[in-house]
Amino acid sequence: MQSVYHVKSDDQVEVIAGKDKGRVGKVLRVDRKLNKAIVEKINMVKRHTKPNQANQQGGILDKEAYITLSNLMVICPKCSKTSRVGSRILDDGTKIRFCKKCGEPVDK
Repeated sequence: MQSVYHVKSDDQVEVIAGKDKGRVGKVLRVDRKLNKAIVEKINMVKRHTKPNQANQQGGILDKEAYITLSNLMVICPKCSKTSRVGSRILDDGTKIRFCKKCGEPVDK
């Protein structure tokens, strides 16, 4: 299912549903095919690993797991509130995302 994505890498987002509801983090990676994202320090899971060249010790490691995009809401950098994000085409033809609450651009 292809759709317009409101979340991009390096966005500040808040989790609005699930076990980490209310927590804030930075988006590290977005997978468009899975419709999911990895957010820094959110949805942590345990990973059991064998010792190898990179990790001599092995053991149980904590890592971030994917979280569905519908459970994330972008935090506007201007008004510092979670809001819906719309898209707008500027006069020069570039497409930007904007905050629906304050109207300011979300893109850098």
